[in-house]
Amino acid sequence: MPKLLTVSVGRAAPLLAQAGDGGTRRVASAIRKSPLGGAVAVGVLGLDGDEQADLTVHGGQDKAVYVYPVEHYAFWETVRGQAGVGGALAHGALGENLTVSGLLEPQVWVGDRLRVGDVELVVTQPRSPCYKFNAHFGFAWAAKMMVQSGYTGFYCAVVRPGKLAAGDQIDVVAGERAVSIEQAHRLKSRGTASRSFLG
Repeated sequence: MPKLLTVSVGRAAPLLAQAGDGGTRRVASAIRKSPLGGAVAVGVLGLDGDEQADLTVHGGQDKAVYVYPVEHYAFWETVRGQAGVGGALAHGALGENLTVSGLLEPQVWVGDRLRVGDVELVVTQPRSPCYKFNAHFGFAWAAKMMVQSGYTGFYCAVVRPGKLAAGDQIDVVAGERAVSIEQAHRLKSRGTASRSFLG
């Protein structure tokens, strides 16, 4: 059965990112998340104590909670090691609010409902990483690796606010099962590639 392993939140803070001219620029980001102990309140716009720096691409009701499978952590530790910025990753390192087991992208569908603690979430879409992910992870092709691997995790909207905690079991209530997170990511990334090629 799927399980919630860790609950993490973060506040917006400065992040040094690559600029178009090859230099660096300081941007605001809340990608750095820290695990919490005990029960955490979840409202319609996300977890208590969590922030999103750029609401045009993160946050809002449809992307209130970001969920990431722990099964992908070994991949990212290997890739970071190959890039020379290795080391073990703490849960929350992908910028996720909920680190989970047993919920991989091919097995999760847009419209599925996740009941955890007394919170109910609905799966809305895969993550599309931006340049801030590269800066956070310490190498320039991190976002590209997320797109190519399909290890995107997924966003959820909050259907029923409440509290949840690390260690809670996750009950999955199937939606219409028309498009999986994996399929949605492939369709989205193909469309982006086509627009880039044509643009």
